[in-house]
Amino acid sequence: MLTHLSVQNFTLVERLDLDIDAGMTAITGETGAGKSILLDALGLTLGDRADGNRVRNGCPRLDVAASFDVRAIVSAQKWLAEQDFATQEFASEQFKNGSGNQAECILRRVVTSEGRSRGYINGQSATLAQLRELGEMLIDIHSQHEHQSLLKKDTHRKLLDDFASLQPLAQAVKQHFRDWQACQNQYIELRDNFDDSNARYQLLSYQAQELNLLELQANELEQLEQEQKQLANAESLLFSGQQVSAICSGDASDENYSSGGLIDGLNRALQLLRELSNKSSALIEAEQLLTSAQIQVEEASSELDRHADSFQANPQRLIEVEDRLSSIYNLARKHRINPENLSDFGQQLNQELVQLGGSDEKLLLLEQQANALQQSFVAKAEKLKTKRHKAAKKLQGAVKKQLDILAMPHAQVHITFNDISAKPNQHGLEETEFLISTNPGQTPAALHKVASGGELSRVSLAIQVVTAQTSTTPTLVFDEVDVGIGGATADVVGQLLRQLGVSGGQVLCVTHLAQVASKGHNHLLVTKTSTNTKAESNLITLQGDDKVAEIARMLGGENITQQTLAHAREVLERAA
Repeated sequence: MLTHLSVQNFTLVERLDLDIDAGMTAITGETGAGKSILLDALGLTLGDRADGNRVRNGCPRLDVAASFDVRAIVSAQKWLAEQDFATQEFASEQFKNGSGNQAECILRRVVTSEGRSRGYINGQSATLAQLRELGEMLIDIHSQHEHQSLLKKDTHRKLLDDFASLQPLAQAVKQHFRDWQACQNQYIELRDNFDDSNARYQLLSYQAQELNLLELQANELEQLEQEQKQLANAESLLFSGQQVSAICSGDASDENYSSGGLIDGLNRALQLLRELSNKSSALIEAEQLLTSAQIQVEEASSELDRHADSFQANPQRLIEVEDRLSSIYNLARKHRINPENLSDFGQQLNQELVQLGGSDEKLLLLEQQANALQQSFVAKAEKLKTKRHKAAKKLQGAVKKQLDILAMPHAQVHITFNDISAKPNQHGLEETEFLISTNPGQTPAALHKVASGGELSRVSLAIQVVTAQTSTTPTLVFDEVDVGIGGATADVVGQLLRQLGVSGGQVLCVTHLAQVASKGHNHLLVTKTSTNTKAESNLITLQGDDKVAEIARMLGGENITQQTLAHAREVLERAA
């Protein structure tokens, strides 16, 4: 349940720290004091849309935080663990199984005056969707305008499912429907595109066959290009090698080398150095280097001779290599890709062929799968339908009792089901609709056609009270749902809300009726002070004489007399 609310710089509130107890808490105050500020601030922590205008004038940002005790909310504990929002000491495997004992969960929202917003769960950044998802497990808010949503059929279905605890089954039906539709869409797409897919398959088969016939090997293109260069330059390579060999040995015809080859020159130089005595270190080093050069030149000359002796021009091989390269280049140009990418292109073709292959078998398999999923959906939906029909009778009876209590003895809510099995949706095989008759003998009709605004408000309250009793959320908020109600009926409404506070754990109720406020276990008064430059709202916890004075104000207006105070005490005594 909600244990604490902290508000800073929110509209008329500069700072507020409020501890909230179990039971029913009544929130009252004069018109315009800001009774709904508390609930609006709470709504921000639950993911409501942020507005920079909500920031207190002259302040850079607002900051609201709500603390919840979630020890009794297993679904919230499990969600916190799965989403990695559980506090460190509780983030364990037992949480993921729903058996943890997380004591506190804090939802926080910061909004700047420019309208930028940040959300947090237990100190970690969270999206608005995450705040909303968790908030639905923690608190259930019934606003004074909620009866307007009662005019929507989607609301009718949700109320019935909540009342009968059918949400898990309804969620399973939704998932079965989505699985069926996804498979059905795949089948329809494959069926409608069958001719195009078949033509594509034939084209790819021809292209893949061309590549397969080419039998291009790994690194073959690079090797062929290198071999082609060598074969094409064979005579030039042979002549240059012979020239270099001649230079080394001294057989060159070039006049620049008529005095002898490199080897002879090195031999003469070494002979001169070796005949010297008392050589310096520089001459010794020169002799060693020339000796090394002599050895390397002799080895190079031998390699050149071996190359010349073994070298053979191969015109036929050159023709074969160039033909092979031409085939590779032509196929690459045909597909408008680089020759080195032909192998990857072939793999892509084969992969797409595998995907397109067996279209007949795939079409039949998808059709069978879609039919099986449809049957599974229908079976689940039929089960949900049966449970809804059974629960509808109970809900009708429970709402009827509340309408009697709320001074509408002739009103009856009829829950009907419109068959849509020919075109089902994710919610099942029928549409749920609440109809109402407010007078004896009147044909049930849609709510907006029969009920007046005041009657609709009471019908909404009756349904909310009934469904709240089966709600899994321990904190229930009612924001002036008693509008249009007075007298003995208001007294009954107060009793109902008090009972919910006992059985449900916690009820917050913004009200303008003394009969309702007097039933609260706790009482908060909203006040507003104004100066020439600013206005400020605040909340005060009322007890004893202060509570009596507020109830007296609500009963008799500003002029509070001893008689009014006595009446207020009497009202409070009857409520206890």
